[in-house]
Amino acid sequence: MSTLKKNTEKTCIVCDQVKDDGIHLYTSFICKQCELAMIGTETDDPRYKYYLKRLKKVNTPEIYS
Repeated sequence: MSTLKKNTEKTCIVCDQVKDDGIHLYTSFICKQCELAMIGTETDDPRYKYYLKRLKKVNTPEIYS
């Protein structure tokens, strides 16, 4: 008897690694580690601009009526 495992792994738009724990933002995925790192980053930290650049990958899905 085989057990089917649902594939929940997604590629994070920030670190480009395949992870299974994180959040979905529209059609994009952010892993838990990157989410926590972004939340804890001050605006004067050089990583802040990096995170902003990576978040520009997020695409808002079009709504068709």
